[in-house]
Amino acid sequence: MKNKVAVRTVIGLTILGGIAAGMSGVQAASTSANLSLTASVANNCTIATSAVAFGSYDPVVAHAAADLDGAGQVTIACTKGAAATIGLDLGSNAAVTTRRLSDGVSSFLTYELYTDVARADVWGDAAPDLFTPAVAPSKVARSFSVYGRIPSNQDVPAGAYTDTVVATVNF
Repeated sequence: MKNKVAVRTVIGLTILGGIAAGMSGVQAASTSANLSLTASVANNCTIATSAVAFGSYDPVVAHAAADLDGAGQVTIACTKGAAATIGLDLGSNAAVTTRRLSDGVSSFLTYELYTDVARADVWGDAAPDLFTPAVAPSKVARSFSVYGRIPSNQDVPAGAYTDTVVATVNF
């Protein structure tokens, strides 16, 4: 009996070995596909300002014959490559096309805002008076000076004079 069991075991192992040998010729299969990815980057800008501080206007002595100048800043940060324009409106105390600081009662000091230190180019909120900086080289914030001038020879009473101008970045 021992021989019959051994013969059966040898025959069984031979059959299994043949099956395994036949399977070694079978190759694994695979297939592939492309996975698309998308994103969009929108133009965007932010804007911030720092005040134009003129200081003290003396209608009697110091500024009777000289303009009073001041400067502030507009800072924008835009998407790289974004083209933008910056506008400054006439302010909350404007009279038609004249910018004015108000004492809050009934007196006004006229002033103007400019894009250049020579105070030759008025900075407005419509073409052609919009300021157009170069296209954004990166997302890093860029600051631009706002040059203000209160013309001389204005006869106004003492007081604190203020105005609020809205700065807008168009992109």
